[in-house]
Amino acid sequence: MNNKTSLRVAAYAATISFLGLAAHSFASSYQSSIGKTTADALLEATRLDAHSDFLEAFAIALNEPFDEFPDAMREAWAERTEELELAEDQYEMRLQVFHQVGHGRYLPELDPAEFDAALTNTYFPFPVGQTLVYEKTTAEGVERVEVTALADTIEIDDIECRQVQDTAYLDGVLLEDTIDWYAQHTNGDVWYMGEISKNYDEDGFLEDIDGSWRHGKDGAQAGILMPGTPVIGQLYRQEYWIDEAEDVGRVVATNETVVVPAGTFTGCLKTEDGTALEPDAREFKYYAPGVGLVLEVDPESGERLELIQIIP
Repeated sequence: MNNKTSLRVAAYAATISFLGLAAHSFASSYQSSIGKTTADALLEATRLDAHSDFLEAFAIALNEPFDEFPDAMREAWAERTEELELAEDQYEMRLQVFHQVGHGRYLPELDPAEFDAALTNTYFPFPVGQTLVYEKTTAEGVERVEVTALADTIEIDDIECRQVQDTAYLDGVLLEDTIDWYAQHTNGDVWYMGEISKNYDEDGFLEDIDGSWRHGKDGAQAGILMPGTPVIGQLYRQEYWIDEAEDVGRVVATNETVVVPAGTFTGCLKTEDGTALEPDAREFKYYAPGVGLVLEVDPESGERLELIQIIP
């Protein structure tokens, strides 16, 4: 048996061993173990990716000049270490989320008869034609965001959804043009059904549509963007597409006062948003009754996306 065959056999054996452990876990506690087993599987997948990347870098370094080999391997090892640390952080956050939202499958049953495209939630009202304008000062320049509720609707899984256009500019140059899809449940929950996101380069050319997804396609599932009756401590999935979009929100406070260029707003709802894909990244959002989002704060950088104008 040559070395390549040996490696393949070892890899096959490791895969069978892992799948065997997963199968045993399912058998012992079918529904309650799905969340943890999902986290376990993703942790193992990320570890394998880190090892694979390192071995590929090793192979490349072997074929470079010998004096460059030590530096190349130090860099590859550092990247491997960073990837493995991120994998552990993602794993811990996924477990925390599963612990709070449940370890069963996340497959929300959405009845089209219980949804409407009219967005009237107290903290997320969006009359057709209204535009909310925001600005944020960053190290790269001034970012301007315009969010408009369009008259157009679209059906997703037989649910009529409001189309909301979100455009972002940096110093006047278009960066992103997104259409978000929302629908409101009879209990007041606003569901986030997906988006089509067009990202542009600095020359104004379409670069990609990364970040686009739709409920029911390729395993992606809708989530709640804004609860109908927010309760402090409440955690909810905003979108769920395994290893692609795993955003969650948590209600932090319900009576905040916010001062931004558009005015002073009282009785604001404060949420903390994050994702298992980037465990260290989080942001605080403030929603004013009858208005919607008025402020977004990055606690690490201190950057503030502030509401500056409401049109009309």
